[in-house]
Amino acid sequence: MTSTTKIGWIGLGLMGNPMSQQLLKAGYEVTVYNRHKNKEAVLKEQGAGTATTPKQLLHQTDVVIIMVTDDKAINEIFTGEEGLLKADVGGKVIINMSTVSPAISKKMAALCKAQGLNYLDAPVSGSVKQAETAQLVIMVGGEADVFEQVKPVLETIGKLAVNVGETGSGNAAKLAINTLLSFYTQGLAEAIILAKNNGIAPETLLNLIGNAAIANPYTKLKGDAIVNDNFKAAFSLNNIVKDLKLSRDIGLTTPLGEAALKTFEAASANFGDDDLIAIYKYLEANK
Repeated sequence: MTSTTKIGWIGLGLMGNPMSQQLLKAGYEVTVYNRHKNKEAVLKEQGAGTATTPKQLLHQTDVVIIMVTDDKAINEIFTGEEGLLKADVGGKVIINMSTVSPAISKKMAALCKAQGLNYLDAPVSGSVKQAETAQLVIMVGGEADVFEQVKPVLETIGKLAVNVGETGSGNAAKLAINTLLSFYTQGLAEAIILAKNNGIAPETLLNLIGNAAIANPYTKLKGDAIVNDNFKAAFSLNNIVKDLKLSRDIGLTTPLGEAALKTFEAASANFGDDDLIAIYKYLEANK
């Protein structure tokens, strides 16, 4: 693929907006579709075209990338009345970068194949900051030759793109990473509360953690969020609960996994639209 490849983009939320902007910056011709048309404005100002339906978008482009919230949205984008699969075209590539179930990817890949289309699942590790700086890690499931064809496009969006296996493998890898993310997040919140209950300021504990062998960028980022009382969502409690449920569906029945889902579900009931580190607020209120 070259910068002459025409890219279609579906989903202009917190992640989709900055990710699609990376393609415009790299010189790709980008056409966007979003259910809520007001979200297209920023991309239009930067030179993107727009489509009125997913079906029209696929007709106009060579590669369509999707970044939406869940399986329900994916099903509508593909099989809805004006969905991608209603376009009478073949030979094009659809890249689903959403964090969804391996099962929906396998279903859509089979439907695409029957129509002569190519499908890859390619979720990302990273949040808004990484999307804005093209530092995402992209894990891809699907045929190796299709992956190699679109790898230059993916490398415009992220710092690393790896084909991890057959269709659905990218989704499974992402769910494994987000499961670990939930452990990190709850563990950090519990550690800060434990220290605070024993007279140690969060700033003091975070300074110790930041200079210890367990230091990592995520702990610094979310520790600062707690200290600054900043729970604006980069990745919400509602979304981590969705992902932990998907992880359970593909076999996560471990003690930590079950405990994390239970706690995050309770936190989400109180602070669902806040960032996942708002589990700290829930635990602090229920200690």
